[in-house]
Amino acid sequence: MLKHLFTRSLQEFKSAKTITLCAMMGAAAMVLGAYSIYVTPTIKIGFSSLPNQFVAWLFGPFVGMVFNGSMDILKYFLKPVGGYFPPLTMVTMLAGTIYGCFFYGRRLSFLRILAAKLTVSLICNVILNTWCLSLLMKEGFWLILPERIVKNLIMWPIDSLIFYYVAKVLEGAGVFRAFKRGIKERQKL
Repeated sequence: MLKHLFTRSLQEFKSAKTITLCAMMGAAAMVLGAYSIYVTPTIKIGFSSLPNQFVAWLFGPFVGMVFNGSMDILKYFLKPVGGYFPPLTMVTMLAGTIYGCFFYGRRLSFLRILAAKLTVSLICNVILNTWCLSLLMKEGFWLILPERIVKNLIMWPIDSLIFYYVAKVLEGAGVFRAFKRGIKERQKL
């Protein structure tokens, strides 16, 4: 099943529509990323992950992984904060993969979004990102872990609601209809 999911997602790269929408989502992520707020050196609140999740939803785990990694590198070069640390890019790639596995080819429900967000929050944000930040900042993992747990617990339902409602509004407006039609046609092949 997972192999089939990745194979289908890899096939999405053959479509010009996929590349076009990824470029548009990338531009949206760059704009949203410019308005991120750093609460502390290890706590950032922003909405640039919304386009990443849409890409994973529409095109699957492979495209989500490549898109997240590319955007992480591009965002760093356009607005460098601290030093570039490749393991952080790998964590964002893992997040794109997880979202793609939860969302691709499935109906979006609030419970599915909550589950995906919780998984990404625990694995990527709380554990792996905290570990990366502790190495970068030369601070103890256990020292910065509590504030990151609190931030992610607070943001988990908020981010889930935001993604759910934005997805429903865009879906209701027919924004993704042409892309989803292409996906369904390719799945029949």
